[in-house]
Amino acid sequence: MEKERFEKGFQIKIDRNYNERSSYYDFRLEIFCEFNTLIFEINNCLLLEFNRAAITLTNHLLERLLKLALINNITGIGPIQIDRLSEVFEEPNKRYGSINLGSSIEQCKKEGLITEKEKEFLFDIIRVLMRNGFSHADSSNILKDLPDESTMFEGSFDKPNETLKKVSINQKVIPTFQAMQMQNFADDNAKTYFDFVFNLIFKIEERIKNK
Repeated sequence: MEKERFEKGFQIKIDRNYNERSSYYDFRLEIFCEFNTLIFEINNCLLLEFNRAAITLTNHLLERLLKLALINNITGIGPIQIDRLSEVFEEPNKRYGSINLGSSIEQCKKEGLITEKEKEFLFDIIRVLMRNGFSHADSSNILKDLPDESTMFEGSFDKPNETLKKVSINQKVIPTFQAMQMQNFADDNAKTYFDFVFNLIFKIEERIKNK
């Protein structure tokens, strides 16, 4: 594909989305500064409408956020001498660095880093739909409410005047239709999901600072 077509396509999406996305390029984190570049990447994906990529990266951002929240909850956020960094972070990293999402959600609630409402949303919705659906490529929960049979019509471009043939298919089990439905889901939910996690970062920062 010619470079000019890429440039034109990207420019159309930038012009369409920049005003909405611009505020997400202008923020200041105090504790989770390592997320600056990751948030930049995700916002670029949303700017260019790479919504499945945005959801997958937001999953990574969320899982890392909860683990770092638990780690910083132990180490505190005050200055640490460079020669003590390894000593201070080794045990918390060993305790929380490899736990799964469900455990990190539970532990963050226990430590007062997220609210009960946030815990329920993360555990029941985000863990099942966003994380399993995209990071684990399991579309079953996202597509479960689709009917087992959908009516479609089969025709031929070679014989456009022939009567269309009615067929019934199950979109939930056919890879091509799974991909189409997952794309639709990503287009509908990627921005809202990122916005939730983006704001959760600042809420957790405040809760850690207040401790």
